[in-house]
Amino acid sequence: MNTYSIGIDIGGTNTDIGLVRDDGRCVAKKNLPTNKYFDADLYVSDIYDQIKLLMQENNVDKIEGIGIAAPVGNYYTGCIENASNLNFKGIVDLKALFRSYIDVPVVVSNDANAAAYGELVYGGAKGMKHFIMFTLGTGVGSGVVVDGKLVLGKTGGAGELGHAILIPEGRQCGCGNKGCLETYCSATGIRRTALEMIENTPDYDGALRKVNPEELTSKMVGDAAKYGDPLAIKVFEKTGYLLGIAMANAVTFSGPEAVFLFGGPVKAGDVLLNPVRKSFEEHLCFIFKGSVEIRVSELPDNDAAILGAAALVKA
Repeated sequence: MNTYSIGIDIGGTNTDIGLVRDDGRCVAKKNLPTNKYFDADLYVSDIYDQIKLLMQENNVDKIEGIGIAAPVGNYYTGCIENASNLNFKGIVDLKALFRSYIDVPVVVSNDANAAAYGELVYGGAKGMKHFIMFTLGTGVGSGVVVDGKLVLGKTGGAGELGHAILIPEGRQCGCGNKGCLETYCSATGIRRTALEMIENTPDYDGALRKVNPEELTSKMVGDAAKYGDPLAIKVFEKTGYLLGIAMANAVTFSGPEAVFLFGGPVKAGDVLLNPVRKSFEEHLCFIFKGSVEIRVSELPDNDAAILGAAALVKA
C-alpha cells in the first residue's frame, strides 16, 4: 500500500502544494498566490484547506507529514526568518501554525536543501551518501549531503555555496558581499555577463544585439549559444569556467561521489556543461580526480520543488 506526504514550495509569487506518493510521483497539485497574503495565519489556513481538498479528491485518508521549502526556512526551528520576498515579515513559525491544524510531522528547510534531499530520495542520488547539489535560478543555492544527511551547521544555514566569494571585490551581491558565485552563475548573473559582453564588443551584430537589454534573459542567451552565436557561447564559457572552479572548491571539503546541477541555466545543455566539466577537471585537487561525477538532476522539472519539499519528511 502506498503512503503519501505533502510537499509545499513557497515562492515569493506563488505557493505550490503537492500530494506526493512514496514512489516519488506527484499525484496532484494546488496553487495559491503567495504575494496576496500579508497575514501568515490566514495564509497557512488557506494552504491547509488546499491540503484537505487534495486528500479528499484523491481518496487519501492519511499523510505521513508535511515538508516545506521556504525562503530562509530554518530546519531546526521550523520558522521562516525575515524573508525579504514575502509580505509577512519577521519570524513566522510555520511548523507551529501547521501543527495547530493537523497532527503530523512538519519539516521546514530552504529550497536548495529541499532540492538536494529530493535528489537523494527521488532522483539521481538514490543510494548515494555523499553529494553536493547546486541549484541555478534567480540566485544560486546549494545543498550538501554527507553520510546520507544534509549538512546544516549550527544555524541550519550551512552549505550556502552561492554566497561563497569567488572573485574578491567583484560584482555586488544582494547578500551585502562582493564577488559571490551567485552574481556570476545564476540566471541573473548570466544575463549580466551577456550585457557586459555586448557593451564591450562593439563589432558584435548577432541575435542578442537585437534584443532590448531590459528584455534579455539567460534563456535567450542559452538559445543563442545553441544556435552557434559566438558571443553567447563566450558567455557560457565564462560562466562554466567560474562554476567549475566553485564546484572544485566545494569538493575539497566534503569529498562527494557526485555534484548535481539543477535549474533553468542547466537546460542550455552542453554549451554550459562542457566548459563546466573542463574547468572542474582543471581545478579539482588531484586527490579527488576520477572519484567525482558531474551530473544533471533527475528530478522532473515541473514537480522538482514539491518533490524536494516532500522528501524532507523522510529526513
